[in-house]
Amino acid sequence: MAFNRIELRNFRNLEDGAVNTGASSIFLVGENGQGKSNFLDALYTLSYGSSFRGGQDAEAARLGEGSWALEGQSYDPEEGLGGPRAGLFSVRWENGLKTIRENGKAVSDRKRLVENNPSVIFCHDDMEFARGEPERRRFFFDQTAGLVSAGYIDLLRSYRRTLKARNAALKDRMISVLEVLDLQLASYGTALRKERALVVAFFDEIFAPRYEAVSLLGRRIGVQYKPSWKPDEDDDAVVARLAAARERELAMGTTMSGPHRDRYSFVDEHGDFSLRASTGQLRLLALTLRIAQAEHYSAMSGREPVLLLDDVLLELDPDKRRRFMDNLPKGEQSFFTFLPGEPYGDYRAADTLVYWTDHGRFTHT
Repeated sequence: MAFNRIELRNFRNLEDGAVNTGASSIFLVGENGQGKSNFLDALYTLSYGSSFRGGQDAEAARLGEGSWALEGQSYDPEEGLGGPRAGLFSVRWENGLKTIRENGKAVSDRKRLVENNPSVIFCHDDMEFARGEPERRRFFFDQTAGLVSAGYIDLLRSYRRTLKARNAALKDRMISVLEVLDLQLASYGTALRKERALVVAFFDEIFAPRYEAVSLLGRRIGVQYKPSWKPDEDDDAVVARLAAARERELAMGTTMSGPHRDRYSFVDEHGDFSLRASTGQLRLLALTLRIAQAEHYSAMSGREPVLLLDDVLLELDPDKRRRFMDNLPKGEQSFFTFLPGEPYGDYRAADTLVYWTDHGRFTHT
């Protein structure tokens, strides 16, 4: 789905009102701090119900305001605004309460937004996936799987609920409860391990050639999945593992193994590439992860996501910038942010909408 129009009220530093976005590509041009990234955050919030920056919902309200609201008119470009999949989505926050609606009806589960308005954000913080902590990489691959499978989202939620209950039981030394929770954790965890392995196997085949096409490094950089529980451990073996670690886990008050401790790495023939990569190589790795995420979604769903690219071309030299754009997947719709001095005209298509951004106001140029 693409966005035809976005309406904003009290959202960050953006001016109240509607912005026309009815084009295949939209360029937001302006100096830093003028609202370009905040507009992408509005689109992301309409796609997922929360900010790509994280944080509390209250932080998205304009300074001095106690509420904010977003509304987006989405449609299938092939069907037009009158098509059966066109819709009106809104996200509102007021008095500490957030409400999400589709065509006026309350959305109780944000999976509905993912199914209708999937988007892929490219931003500087993605560097955390390349060089950050293991939980950031788990987040990325869980997000990748969840984009194409509501079942994966449900499975991950079930595992996390069980893990939370098991950790509480460990702290309270509720031994009899632990035996039941071990069975549940093993069942959900082994299923999650299987799904993650399948996702990485498919994802790796997309990621590796894309990275080489832009980097021209001359060797294959792939994705490796390292599960906490061995691939050959079935539910019974996992339950036995948990039982064997019982005394240690009771002393620590936490579950020491399982998918919440899985690891992902980026490897070449010499081992972990991210430990030896330059800052430029890591930046490109992070960008390529998003390219592969968008292509993975398209391959699995038969649809294209909305692409949100926040100043990412600044991080590349001119040759890599050109190759990156050549390898950027076709999105349902693409939003780019640029500084005034960048050669954004080189990437402009016939129907591209260009907005000058100044103090949260968008002026069509």
